[in-house]
Amino acid sequence: MPAQKSLVVQKLRHDFSLSLLLSIAQLPRATFYYHLKRMENLDKYQEVKEEIKTIYHENKGRYGYRRITAELHNRGFHLNHKTIQRLMKQLGLICRVRAKKYRSYKGEVGKIAPNLLQRDFYAEKPNQKWVTDVTEFSLFGQKLYLSALLDLHSSYLISYTISERPVLSMVTGMLDKAFENLPNGTGLILHSDQGWQYQNKYYRQMLKQKGIRQSMSRKGNCLDNAVMENFEGMKKSL
Repeated sequence: MPAQKSLVVQKLRHDFSLSLLLSIAQLPRATFYYHLKRMENLDKYQEVKEEIKTIYHENKGRYGYRRITAELHNRGFHLNHKTIQRLMKQLGLICRVRAKKYRSYKGEVGKIAPNLLQRDFYAEKPNQKWVTDVTEFSLFGQKLYLSALLDLHSSYLISYTISERPVLSMVTGMLDKAFENLPNGTGLILHSDQGWQYQNKYYRQMLKQKGIRQSMSRKGNCLDNAVMENFEGMKKSL
């Protein structure tokens, strides 16, 4: 068929003379250019869409557009993340990992530590201001909890732990990892919400022994820990 012949000629024309190919295929030049124009009008993203679907299903729907973009780069498809996000939306592919704010207020409120951070998220150097929080995930019906710690100097993820239950050990374990390379007496501020983990006596002693100043958001004021809130929002699409 002329359309199939035109496709073959188009694939070979960079290696052979177009006139020679058209002669062998017994294909008029006008017919070739007619079908070439039709091919150019087809979805230019068809191949990458198929690859997106393959990556999405290979990872059981757990990859968002950023991770799929990275994997596409590994496979030779160099498109930006905004294009991949748009194509995934067209295909109806949505990351199945969901995160939501974990509400952990308990006991005393506003009497453990002052708000030293005061929404000043600028840090001149590392280990000056840290922020932390616990996030609840639902992954295929199973709840998971992520405790993460960021340095405001560079938004660097210093330490994290994941647990099936929101227990104190996930927060203290996160601190143990973070303290491995932190000198004593830095005087840095570690800011959190008023969750029960951060009110715990053992957690507070860990900070005190390391020379860390504890800071807490006001209850119900998510903007007091806005950088951490933004980090959690970003994870929804990773």
